[in-house]
Amino acid sequence: MRRSAVALAALVLALTGCAAPAAAPSASGDDVSGSLTVYAAASLQASLDEMAEAFTAQHPGVQISPVYDGSSTLATQITEGAPADVFASADEATMASVAEFASDPAVFATNTLVIVVPAGNPKGVTTLADLSDVVTVLCAPEVPCGAASARLLEGADVTVDAASLEQNVTAVLTKVAAGEADAGLVYATDVVGRDDVGSIVPEGADEVVNRYEIAALTDAANPNAAEAFVDFVLSDAGQKILADRGFGAP
Repeated sequence: MRRSAVALAALVLALTGCAAPAAAPSASGDDVSGSLTVYAAASLQASLDEMAEAFTAQHPGVQISPVYDGSSTLATQITEGAPADVFASADEATMASVAEFASDPAVFATNTLVIVVPAGNPKGVTTLADLSDVVTVLCAPEVPCGAASARLLEGADVTVDAASLEQNVTAVLTKVAAGEADAGLVYATDVVGRDDVGSIVPEGADEVVNRYEIAALTDAANPNAAEAFVDFVLSDAGQKILADRGFGAP
């Protein structure tokens, strides 16, 4: 019996030695990596930069390349084959224009307009009606901020002969901050933390709300990272960053 027990033990040891070793666990367990190109509305720049930093802290294998411009400009580039993985639009209409390229868009933030003036408000602008009497710059009507501006002005029965029509909201803000215009219409989030401009919330602003949408693109070169980034923007962490930057909840 003793010889049988010794033989059995030897057999067990032999079989164990022949078994394949267990796979070592991944150091991070993170399969999200590689380059990620995010096309986003100009008004999202500060927020998306911060979210990109937070996202890459969680996924250090990802390198994010953001591209900021007017949503309609970015949408045109996407339809023409630009190599974007994620698109974040400042309104639903622009996202709808790339519906065949976008996978399950989701609203992730809201925004409203304010009147922006140079620091000190040298022309004393206080209402939408005042925009007719001073040098005013607006977003072009095909851009989400321009479409919203048109609705806001129409609702107030105000006609403005704009000195220029800009392709993104950042350009409007830049001209006003530089004193090249007396006033403009930008998003409330654009003036947060700025001391080179002032802002006035016009009557009716709360009735003209832009709903921002985000989607991974169907032909994304890095679909895993694209979906993970969209999920992060929609997460509590992403929503807190947006709220801290002045965006409204979806």
